[in-house]
Amino acid sequence: MGTYLNPGNTGFERILKNLYIDKTGIIGLLNETINSYDNLTCISRPRRFGKSFSAQAICAYYDCTCDSHSLFDDKEISKTEHYEEHINKYNIIYLDMSNILGNVGPENLVSFIKDSVTKEILNTYGNVEIKSTFDQTLINVVEADKHKFIMIIDEWDAPIRETPKITREYLLFLRTLFNGSGTTAKIFAAVYMTGILPIKKDGSESAVSDFNEYSVIEADKFAPYMGFTESEVEKLCEINHMDFNEAEEWYDGYTFGSCHSIYNPYSVMQAMKRKKYKSYWRKTSKAESLKTYVNMNMDGLQDKVVRLIAGEPIEVYTEDFENDFKTFNSSDDVLTLMIHLGYLAYDYETSLVRIPNEELRMEFKRLLKSPNNKRLCELVAESEKLFRDTLNMDETTVVL
Repeated sequence: MGTYLNPGNTGFERILKNLYIDKTGIIGLLNETINSYDNLTCISRPRRFGKSFSAQAICAYYDCTCDSHSLFDDKEISKTEHYEEHINKYNIIYLDMSNILGNVGPENLVSFIKDSVTKEILNTYGNVEIKSTFDQTLINVVEADKHKFIMIIDEWDAPIRETPKITREYLLFLRTLFNGSGTTAKIFAAVYMTGILPIKKDGSESAVSDFNEYSVIEADKFAPYMGFTESEVEKLCEINHMDFNEAEEWYDGYTFGSCHSIYNPYSVMQAMKRKKYKSYWRKTSKAESLKTYVNMNMDGLQDKVVRLIAGEPIEVYTEDFENDFKTFNSSDDVLTLMIHLGYLAYDYETSLVRIPNEELRMEFKRLLKSPNNKRLCELVAESEKLFRDTLNMDETTVVL
């Protein structure tokens, strides 16, 4: 059992010792892609929406160095057609990019990954010939061991978010591995990446173009696995003797693709554990960044935020967002980033965004308490009154 090569199932085993909502059905969707032209999957969703839990489950299911039947036989995945065909049948490369960045300087990131995985290959398969190119070494492992790789990259976009200067080298590393060529097919049965942002665009095209991407904007079949569904939260409330209507008010409100009423998993679980409904958002690092984005005030951004705080949904064009934290050409780009970060809920069918729930409303209202946002407070008051008058069909006031 290694750190990056075949880490086993202990991570998921630990998760199961706590209160767990069964999301293993996501593995069934990945099984459908094994060894196909569609075997590269990238799913992006906000922090604290269960990315790492899913990655640990996927790792435990596929890792060929352990037997994970006891962990999955009573789970959703066990009811699928290909359950036995794929369980514990593959070599795993598991990269938690946030963790790796905490242990190595960004300038050494790519070489660290290659060297660390290669070292573990040598320790596990002493007879495998190590080649000068990383992909050829992986091919040699497959030929010697007869197990293809499934690569799992958790928080794949962390290097881009935290150290933009290494973006080019890092994306080149990914592009080399996952270029859709025969070499990629020889090595990987499937690849699963998860992060906050969709894959970084390079000009008008994605820099890693062969991935099938699923985001909070276009979640498609993965939507039920990007957060807690209404029925799942109802069951949790029943088990924990908590009021479901309060949970709905505090944490509901997200729409991922065609899946409505998606809840923030982290906040729901905190509420169940602590037996108290409140905002748990501010316990995360992303809470502090909201002020930064709003204060940019690009292209009338603050006026749009005011309308959102007043309860008015607004239309956002998301197509031009360049999938990073620094390239903003309009207020729509900033608002699109806020959608990916989970500040705003987006309805794909109407292109409208809104503040999803009470937890996020509290975070936006915190902006108004800042001494630097007096004018923002005045605008909110004016906008709320105008919105109410419009709903009440008070033509005279609205015209004025």
